[in-house]
Amino acid sequence: MKVILFGATGMVGQGVLRECLLDPYVESVLAVVRNASLPQHDKLREIVHQDVSDLAAVADRLSGHDACFFCLGVSSVGMEEKTYRRVTYDLTVSVAKTLAKLNPTMTFIYVSGAGTDSTERGRLMWARVKGRTENALLQMRFKAVFLFRPATFSYFMAFARRPDGMGRRTL
Repeated sequence: MKVILFGATGMVGQGVLRECLLDPYVESVLAVVRNASLPQHDKLREIVHQDVSDLAAVADRLSGHDACFFCLGVSSVGMEEKTYRRVTYDLTVSVAKTLAKLNPTMTFIYVSGAGTDSTERGRLMWARVKGRTENALLQMRFKAVFLFRPATFSYFMAFARRPDGMGRRTL
């Protein structure tokens, strides 16, 4: 399986990257990043591209993939709806449209959030925007779309796997 990963340097993306690199069924991972910063690995390739909302310059390198993990996101705390929508909805939908055109048999995996409002009419701004994003993705011509809605992210309660299989708290 060939995977594209957006958000590889974030908390969720780092975990996805790690698992993809460990998985024997994943042949290669193409990480689209703003700055070269990922570890060296035989399976890993990076595309350093500043404007993820416009992938035309790198589109030729995005075809032939089986799955995309879209882990790119921001907190809505202190953001105006217009700004949050641009980062959460506009950016995600733009990337997804490009990938659907280039990879019609691709599976698209989107990290959303618990409490997302699929009706797009709730009182919480972030939940409406996430709901609108999910609804748009579900209408696209991918082989499949999976929406993950984790409840909370906490940098202080993240767990890492040790070689002996036990979890340990990390900061």
